[in-house]
Amino acid sequence: MKQEGIVAAGLFIGIGLFLGGMQIKSGITRMQDAQRVVSVKGLAEREVPADKVTWPIVYKEVGNDLLALYGEIERNNQKVLAFLRENGIEEGEITVSQPDIIDYQTERYVQQDGIRYRYNGTSVITVSSNRVDKVRGIIPTVSKLIKEGINISANRTYENPVVYSFTGLNEVKPAMIEEATKNARISAEKFATDSQSRLGKIKTANQGQISISNRDENSPHIKTLRVVTTINYYLKD
Repeated sequence: MKQEGIVAAGLFIGIGLFLGGMQIKSGITRMQDAQRVVSVKGLAEREVPADKVTWPIVYKEVGNDLLALYGEIERNNQKVLAFLRENGIEEGEITVSQPDIIDYQTERYVQQDGIRYRYNGTSVITVSSNRVDKVRGIIPTVSKLIKEGINISANRTYENPVVYSFTGLNEVKPAMIEEATKNARISAEKFATDSQSRLGKIKTANQGQISISNRDENSPHIKTLRVVTTINYYLKD
């Protein structure tokens, strides 16, 4: 009887070890499956026209009489404003900044002997409008002001450039994220097929950032929107 009890106990222990081993094996298999992940990126791009333009009109005046210089700037400002109104720019689209006056006699690093004009004044009149095409049509005609003796700054590449913006990102962002996610899944499914696997659920997803850039150097009024998503999918046998 005692011997039979020992045998039974040994049998139960063996069964327990077998079942425990199966559970451990199953757990390892599940852990290995959980580690089988493919990471893919999805891209969505589209071109959109800018919906806002900021156009600073900059000119300079010099002189030795401060009050006369201010008077000349004021007269030229009125000419610039008249030019803008004649071309259909509305008052609410125009901002006139306070003139910036430099007194070279107070400049520490300027050689006083070489000064021809004591004062240098800069005036900036800014047009900010959602009527991008209209403003673009007016910009090339600003040379009319130069013919009237106003020293309009022609080099606006780095200082006071014309800036085109796109403000409708929130309207197009959901559709672009959806498109990028679909493109990411296409890449993941191709990878799963090539590796003789099946695509599982999403493990993690990262929307990334949406960038807005000029389409090219010559078309700053046309923007390229770009969104990249990074998605990790589980793979199954």
